[in-house]
Amino acid sequence: MSAPVLRVLPLLAVAALAACSSHHATTGDPMGRSFVSTGISGTPIPGGGPLTLAFADGRVTADAGCNTSTGAARFDEDTLVVTDLATTLLGCTSGKSGADDWQTGLLRSSPTWKLDRNTLTLTGNNSIVTLKDKKIVEPDRSLTGTAWVVTTLIQPQGLVRTATLDQVRPTLTIAADGAVTGSAGCNRLTGTADLPDNGGSDVTFHLATTRMACADDVMQLEGQVLQALDGHTTATVDGNTLTLRNPGNGTGLVLRAE
Repeated sequence: MSAPVLRVLPLLAVAALAACSSHHATTGDPMGRSFVSTGISGTPIPGGGPLTLAFADGRVTADAGCNTSTGAARFDEDTLVVTDLATTLLGCTSGKSGADDWQTGLLRSSPTWKLDRNTLTLTGNNSIVTLKDKKIVEPDRSLTGTAWVVTTLIQPQGLVRTATLDQVRPTLTIAADGAVTGSAGCNRLTGTADLPDNGGSDVTFHLATTRMACADDVMQLEGQVLQALDGHTTATVDGNTLTLRNPGNGTGLVLRAE
Protein backbone atom coordinates (compact mmCIF):
# COMPACT_ATOMS: atom_id res chain seq x y z
CA MET A 1 0.00 0.00 0.00
CA SER A 2 1.31 3.43 -0.86
CA ALA A 3 2.62 5.56 1.96
CA PRO A 4 0.37 8.59 2.49
CA VAL A 5 1.54 12.06 1.64
CA LEU A 6 1.47 13.83 4.95
CA ARG A 7 1.09 17.36 3.64
CA VAL A 8 1.44 19.16 0.34
CA LEU A 9 2.64 22.74 0.22
CA PRO A 10 1.57 25.06 -2.59
CA LEU A 11 4.26 25.52 -5.25
CA LEU A 12 6.58 28.25 -4.06
CA ALA A 13 10.04 29.58 -4.75
CA VAL A 14 12.36 26.68 -4.12
CA ALA A 15 14.89 27.52 -6.78
CA ALA A 16 17.87 29.79 -6.39
CA LEU A 17 17.12 33.21 -4.96
CA ALA A 18 18.87 36.17 -6.52
CA ALA A 19 19.52 39.28 -4.49
CA CYS A 20 16.91 41.94 -5.08
CA SER A 21 17.42 45.66 -5.51
CA SER A 22 17.64 47.86 -2.45
CA HIS A 23 14.45 48.87 -0.74
CA HIS A 24 16.04 50.75 2.13
CA ALA A 25 18.65 53.38 1.51
CA THR A 26 21.70 51.33 2.55
CA THR A 27 21.23 47.60 3.04
CA GLY A 28 17.79 46.87 1.58
CA ASP A 29 15.43 44.29 3.01
CA PRO A 30 15.97 40.51 2.86
CA MET A 31 13.48 39.82 0.05
CA GLY A 32 15.14 37.91 -2.77
CA ARG A 33 17.82 36.41 -0.52
CA SER A 34 18.39 33.25 1.53
CA PHE A 35 19.92 33.08 5.01
CA VAL A 36 21.24 30.37 7.35
CA SER A 37 21.41 30.75 11.14
CA THR A 38 24.89 30.92 12.65
CA GLY A 39 24.03 31.85 16.23
CA ILE A 40 21.07 31.96 18.62
CA SER A 41 20.74 33.75 21.93
CA GLY A 42 17.84 32.57 24.09
CA THR A 43 15.72 29.53 23.30
CA PRO A 44 17.77 27.22 21.01
CA ILE A 45 16.42 25.20 18.09
CA PRO A 46 15.50 21.66 19.20
CA GLY A 47 17.87 19.34 17.39
CA GLY A 48 20.36 22.11 16.68
CA GLY A 49 18.98 23.44 13.40
CA PRO A 50 20.20 25.40 11.57
CA LEU A 51 17.33 27.64 10.54
CA THR A 52 17.22 28.40 6.82
CA LEU A 53 15.05 31.27 5.59
CA ALA A 54 14.45 31.95 1.90
CA PHE A 55 12.63 35.16 0.94
CA ALA A 56 11.22 35.47 -2.59
CA ASP A 57 8.22 36.99 -4.34
CA GLY A 58 6.58 38.21 -1.14
CA ARG A 59 6.91 34.87 0.64
CA VAL A 60 9.21 33.17 3.13
CA THR A 61 10.17 29.49 3.22
CA ALA A 62 11.65 28.23 6.49
CA ASP A 63 13.34 25.01 7.59
CA ALA A 64 14.79 24.47 11.07
CA GLY A 65 15.70 20.82 10.58
CA CYS A 66 12.35 19.03 10.49
CA ASN A 67 9.44 20.28 8.37
CA THR A 68 9.25 23.14 5.89
CA SER A 69 7.00 26.14 6.53
CA THR A 70 5.98 28.79 4.05
CA GLY A 71 3.78 31.84 4.11
CA ALA A 72 3.24 35.36 2.87
CA ALA A 73 5.90 37.74 4.19
CA ARG A 74 6.33 41.48 4.28
CA PHE A 75 8.77 43.81 6.00
CA ASP A 76 6.71 46.42 7.84
CA GLU A 77 9.36 48.93 8.89
CA ASP A 78 11.44 46.95 11.43
CA THR A 79 8.94 44.07 11.77
CA LEU A 80 8.72 40.85 9.76
CA VAL A 81 5.04 39.98 9.31
CA VAL A 82 4.26 36.41 8.21
CA THR A 83 0.70 35.28 7.44
CA ASP A 84 -1.07 32.22 6.00
CA LEU A 85 1.66 29.93 7.29
CA ALA A 86 1.52 26.32 6.03
CA THR A 87 3.80 23.51 7.20
CA THR A 88 4.54 20.00 6.02
CA LEU A 89 3.67 17.33 8.59
CA LEU A 90 6.39 14.75 8.15
CA GLY A 91 7.37 12.92 11.33
CA CYS A 92 10.92 13.72 12.44
CA THR A 93 13.38 12.16 14.87
CA SER A 94 12.72 12.80 18.54
CA GLY A 95 15.64 15.20 18.83
CA LYS A 96 14.17 17.45 16.13
CA SER A 97 10.49 17.00 16.94
CA GLY A 98 10.28 20.42 18.59
CA ALA A 99 11.96 22.28 15.73
CA ASP A 100 8.63 22.94 14.00
CA ASP A 101 7.08 24.65 17.02
CA TRP A 102 10.23 26.73 17.47
CA GLN A 103 10.21 27.73 13.80
CA THR A 104 6.49 28.53 13.74
CA GLY A 105 6.72 30.41 17.02
CA LEU A 106 9.45 32.67 15.67
CA LEU A 107 7.69 33.43 12.39
CA ARG A 108 4.34 34.09 14.02
CA SER A 109 5.79 36.34 16.72
CA SER A 110 6.20 39.27 14.28
CA PRO A 111 9.93 39.41 15.02
CA THR A 112 11.91 42.57 14.56
CA TRP A 113 14.57 42.41 11.88
CA LYS A 114 17.84 44.14 11.10
CA LEU A 115 19.95 43.60 8.00
CA ASP A 116 23.61 44.63 8.03
CA ARG A 117 25.06 43.73 4.64
CA ASN A 118 25.14 39.90 4.77
CA THR A 119 23.94 39.47 8.36
CA LEU A 120 20.24 39.29 9.24
CA THR A 121 19.15 39.45 12.88
CA LEU A 122 15.65 38.42 13.97
CA THR A 123 14.40 39.03 17.50
CA GLY A 124 11.22 37.35 18.69
CA ASN A 125 9.68 34.51 20.69
CA ASN A 126 12.41 34.66 23.35
CA SER A 127 15.23 34.27 20.84
CA ILE A 128 17.72 36.47 19.02
CA VAL A 129 18.67 34.69 15.80
CA THR A 130 21.73 35.70 13.78
CA LEU A 131 21.71 34.53 10.16
CA LYS A 132 24.26 34.90 7.37
CA ASP A 133 23.62 35.11 3.65
CA LYS A 134 23.46 31.53 2.38
CA LYS A 135 25.76 32.34 -0.53
CA ILE A 136 28.53 33.01 2.01
CA VAL A 137 27.80 30.19 4.47
CA GLU A 138 27.08 27.62 1.76
CA PRO A 139 28.66 28.60 -1.58
CA ASP A 140 26.97 27.07 -4.61
CA ARG A 141 27.98 23.46 -5.14
CA SER A 142 28.89 22.27 -8.60
CA LEU A 143 26.07 20.71 -10.60
CA THR A 144 28.52 18.06 -11.80
CA GLY A 145 30.63 15.86 -9.57
CA THR A 146 28.33 16.32 -6.57
CA ALA A 147 26.32 13.48 -5.03
CA TRP A 148 22.75 14.79 -4.72
CA VAL A 149 19.99 13.25 -2.57
CA VAL A 150 16.30 13.87 -3.30
CA THR A 151 14.57 15.53 -0.34
CA THR A 152 11.33 16.82 -1.89
CA LEU A 153 9.15 16.00 -4.89
CA ILE A 154 7.68 18.81 -6.97
CA GLN A 155 4.24 17.83 -8.22
CA PRO A 156 1.73 19.97 -10.16
CA GLN A 157 -0.25 20.48 -6.94
CA GLY A 158 2.74 21.45 -4.83
CA LEU A 159 5.77 20.26 -2.87
CA VAL A 160 5.57 16.74 -1.47
CA ARG A 161 7.55 14.97 1.24
CA THR A 162 6.84 11.45 2.48
CA ALA A 163 8.36 9.07 5.00
CA THR A 164 9.19 6.72 2.11
CA LEU A 165 11.24 9.44 0.43
CA ASP A 166 13.29 9.97 3.59
CA GLN A 167 13.83 6.24 3.99
CA VAL A 168 14.95 5.27 0.47
CA ARG A 169 16.84 8.52 -0.32
CA PRO A 170 16.98 8.55 -4.15
CA THR A 171 20.33 9.84 -5.41
CA LEU A 172 21.72 11.49 -8.52
CA THR A 173 25.29 12.20 -9.61
CA ILE A 174 26.19 13.86 -12.91
CA ALA A 175 29.82 13.56 -13.99
CA ALA A 176 31.63 16.32 -15.83
CA ASP A 177 31.28 14.36 -19.08
CA GLY A 178 27.50 14.04 -18.58
CA ALA A 179 27.46 10.44 -17.33
CA VAL A 180 24.64 9.92 -14.82
CA THR A 181 24.53 7.42 -11.95
CA GLY A 182 22.31 7.06 -8.92
CA SER A 183 19.22 5.41 -7.52
CA ALA A 184 15.61 6.14 -8.40
CA GLY A 185 14.49 4.70 -5.06
CA CYS A 186 14.47 0.99 -5.81
CA ASN A 187 16.47 0.57 -8.99
CA ARG A 188 19.91 1.76 -10.04
CA LEU A 189 19.96 4.69 -12.41
CA THR A 190 22.37 5.10 -15.34
CA GLY A 191 22.51 7.20 -18.47
CA THR A 192 23.66 10.57 -19.73
CA ALA A 193 22.72 14.22 -19.40
CA ASP A 194 23.11 17.00 -21.96
CA LEU A 195 24.68 19.74 -19.85
CA PRO A 196 24.10 23.51 -20.12
CA ASP A 197 26.56 25.75 -21.94
CA ASN A 198 28.15 28.83 -20.38
CA GLY A 199 26.09 29.12 -17.23
CA GLY A 200 22.78 28.01 -18.73
CA SER A 201 20.22 25.97 -16.83
CA ASP A 202 18.92 23.43 -19.37
CA VAL A 203 19.73 19.79 -18.57
CA THR A 204 18.26 16.97 -20.68
CA PHE A 205 18.38 13.44 -19.25
CA HIS A 206 18.57 10.14 -21.15
CA LEU A 207 18.19 7.49 -18.45
CA ALA A 208 17.65 3.78 -17.91
CA THR A 209 17.17 1.71 -14.75
CA THR A 210 17.54 -1.84 -13.55
CA ARG A 211 14.33 -3.87 -13.28
CA MET A 212 14.03 -4.90 -9.64
CA ALA A 213 10.68 -4.86 -7.83
CA CYS A 214 10.25 -3.26 -4.42
CA ALA A 215 7.36 -2.43 -2.09
CA ASP A 216 4.43 -0.59 -3.67
CA ASP A 217 5.17 2.71 -1.94
CA VAL A 218 8.80 2.60 -3.07
CA MET A 219 7.81 1.83 -6.66
CA GLN A 220 5.32 4.69 -6.64
CA LEU A 221 8.03 7.03 -5.40
CA GLU A 222 10.44 5.75 -8.04
CA GLY A 223 7.90 6.47 -10.75
CA GLN A 224 7.61 10.06 -9.54
CA VAL A 225 11.39 10.50 -9.51
CA LEU A 226 11.73 9.11 -13.03
CA GLN A 227 8.87 11.29 -14.26
CA ALA A 228 10.76 14.38 -13.08
CA LEU A 229 13.93 13.18 -14.84
CA ASP A 230 12.16 12.38 -18.10
CA GLY A 231 13.85 14.47 -20.77
CA HIS A 232 14.30 18.23 -20.58
CA THR A 233 14.68 19.96 -17.20
CA THR A 234 15.91 23.26 -15.83
CA ALA A 235 18.54 23.04 -13.10
CA THR A 236 19.19 25.65 -10.42
CA VAL A 237 21.82 25.38 -7.68
CA ASP A 238 21.42 27.43 -4.49
CA GLY A 239 24.18 26.64 -2.01
CA ASN A 240 23.89 22.93 -1.28
CA THR A 241 20.45 22.62 -2.89
CA LEU A 242 19.70 21.60 -6.47
CA THR A 243 16.24 22.15 -7.93
CA LEU A 244 15.28 20.33 -11.12
CA ARG A 245 12.04 21.33 -12.84
CA ASN A 246 10.50 19.45 -15.77
CA PRO A 247 8.42 21.96 -17.79
CA GLY A 248 6.95 19.18 -19.89
CA ASN A 249 4.94 17.60 -17.08
CA GLY A 250 5.03 20.14 -14.25
CA THR A 251 7.09 17.94 -11.94
CA GLY A 252 10.54 18.25 -10.44
CA LEU A 253 12.89 17.40 -7.62
CA VAL A 254 14.60 19.26 -4.79
CA LEU A 255 17.93 17.65 -3.93
CA ARG A 256 20.58 18.31 -1.28
CA ALA A 257 24.31 17.75 -1.62
CA GLU A 258 25.68 14.92 0.50
